[in-house]
Amino acid sequence: MENQVLTPHVYWAQRHRELYLRVELSDVQNPAISIIENVLHFKAQGHGAKGDNVYEFHLEFLDPVKPEEQERLKKLRLESQGSPEVIANLRKGYLFMYNFVQFLGFSWIFVNMTVRFFILGKESFYDTFHTVADMMYFCQMLSAVETINAAIGVIKSPVIPCLIQLLGRNFILFIIFGTVEEMQTKAVVFFVFLTWSAIEIFRYPFYMLSCIDMDWKVLTWLRYTVWIPLYPLGCLAEAVSVIQSIPVFNETGRFSFTLPYPVKIKVRFSFFLQIYLIILFLGLYINFRHLYKQRRRRYGQKKKKVH
Repeated sequence: MENQVLTPHVYWAQRHRELYLRVELSDVQNPAISIIENVLHFKAQGHGAKGDNVYEFHLEFLDPVKPEEQERLKKLRLESQGSPEVIANLRKGYLFMYNFVQFLGFSWIFVNMTVRFFILGKESFYDTFHTVADMMYFCQMLSAVETINAAIGVIKSPVIPCLIQLLGRNFILFIIFGTVEEMQTKAVVFFVFLTWSAIEIFRYPFYMLSCIDMDWKVLTWLRYTVWIPLYPLGCLAEAVSVIQSIPVFNETGRFSFTLPYPVKIKVRFSFFLQIYLIILFLGLYINFRHLYKQRRRRYGQKKKKVH
């Protein structure tokens, strides 16, 4: 019984010039497939009728197999080791879950801020950071995945716009707000977080539905439209937060340093913040231009009617 050969279920179909075989095995590993004259030899580790075992069979044809047909077995081996369809489905599932998690995170931020504003009014502005900062930290750290996906080709997006948005937002969140307590109680935090989350609650579900080949026209229009007012407003709110932080960094001396001897010049961090303001609007131009091209490709050109 130890030397018993396990044979998988083999399904056969034939046309005039074509022959189809289907071997009922899943999770196939190390398939060995060959044709010697008129005999097909198959052996592989997989899950079949007898569980996980080694299965093999030999199938004898009436005539020898032509050499060019034997070359097709190489493709069969590649498909059995990693089917493009399986890889595509794994990619879609991975992207669907990523966009779903980000959608939930930014939706929680947006709803939380909106509800608190209607209940508390302007008073909700001043404790926005302490209320939603943890979730914003999580979402923004996770957004690094988008830049990585673009860099390795998982998504078809240019790397530069993704990197600009990642670095720009994280600079505001972790440096301007995160390191200076005086900035955490300012009203500008509310407007920065509101514009960020308002953009993402339409962007992420759009990409999420795209993973399962669904196109909701209303959501698509919002994804390609809401950024037009929100991106400049978000950039303006970020600029205000940087300007408000300059005197705070000057007073505290945080991140400032003195150049070594013989220069001995004190370089204030506010100097870099002023440079950042220029970079901020340059980044806005690059991303705005990128998003405009996307919208133009989607809605800009209409097909002309042929008379």
